[in-house]
Amino acid sequence: MRFIGTPVAPDPDEARRWAEAELSKAAYQEAEPTPIDRFARGVVEFLGALFSGQVPATLGPWLAVGAIVVLLLLVGVAILIWGRPRTVVRSRASVSLFGEDETRSAAQLRADAEDAASRGAWDEAIVLRVRALARGLAERTIVDPAPGTTVHRFAADAGRIFPAESDDLDRAARVFDDVRYLRRPGTAAAYASVRALDERLATARAQVPV
Repeated sequence: MRFIGTPVAPDPDEARRWAEAELSKAAYQEAEPTPIDRFARGVVEFLGALFSGQVPATLGPWLAVGAIVVLLLLVGVAILIWGRPRTVVRSRASVSLFGEDETRSAAQLRADAEDAASRGAWDEAIVLRVRALARGLAERTIVDPAPGTTVHRFAADAGRIFPAESDDLDRAARVFDDVRYLRRPGTAAAYASVRALDERLATARAQVPV
């Protein structure tokens, strides 16, 4: 004769131990999702909520902050690559350059400087090329000389943004003063130095002063 025993009802502590022992078996461990699985599932759920407009309320402020940060980064990159807007407008406006109003663009000043150099008029060529250099940086809104700014002040301001060219900027300012105010004759070598500096700065990337 077989006797069927009465099932034993475990107390709560015993039931918990039995459950932990059962879940610790390999079959259950293998079925449990890995951290990568949980992360991937979370990303999918988040993207689904984002595109469906069901973003959790707790994430709303963080998403707003993230969007603002990304936008500011994109604007900063655009400014570094293309410069601030108003370039076209500024290139057509009259600006004060070293005591004189200038309506010509940097490109026009460079062309006039080359024309003067082709005639051997080195004084005129040097003055025009230095003005072209300043006009070019103003058009790119990198250095914006205020009315009354001297060529040496401009060179110092530009040197802080282009530190590798600070010495050559200072030399160009001295050459400008020599031929413009001190009536010292310009030379082909002096013009070539200013032209090379202008060409380098025309494609140089501005550095934010520390």
